[in-house]
Amino acid sequence: MASTGNESSGYWYGPDGQLDYGAAVLKALRDYRTAETAVRRSTRDSMGMGETDILALRYLLRVQASGKMVVPKDLSQFLGITSASTTSLIDRLAASGHVRREAHPSDRRSVVVIPTVESDREVRETLGAMHRRMMSVAESLTADQARAVVDFLERMTEALALTGEVHPKVASSAS
Repeated sequence: MASTGNESSGYWYGPDGQLDYGAAVLKALRDYRTAETAVRRSTRDSMGMGETDILALRYLLRVQASGKMVVPKDLSQFLGITSASTTSLIDRLAASGHVRREAHPSDRRSVVVIPTVESDREVRETLGAMHRRMMSVAESLTADQARAVVDFLERMTEALALTGEVHPKVASSAS
């Protein structure tokens, strides 16, 4: 795109004076990401947790809701961290009352990591209103609009993954 001098204003026009839709979409995506980052920072601060801790807790709650169990190795693989880092993470979350370790029901050499009821409540209170607002926007889309958005975001994720900048699994877990 040729520079028109309007780039810093947030209005993206091509050389013919027409809106450059590609640039406008990327700007909107960046604006969303900036807003999401600010909310994540605020959430981390209010919960007194780091980003990895929150990702782990959300993963544990999601898996628990599906009726499955998580062993430390699952958490390591999901987060892409070492077993030593996972042990430290679980220690932190256990010390803060967000998870507990229990003996694995069928493998006595292993433990399962279970989020506490208090954690579930805290996450729902902290993130619930925001998630409801976001869901309301998503649910307001027509089926065709939703398909277009999903297709676009999947293709953007693939474009980033192809450059080695992001792993698609990590990208999808950040939501």
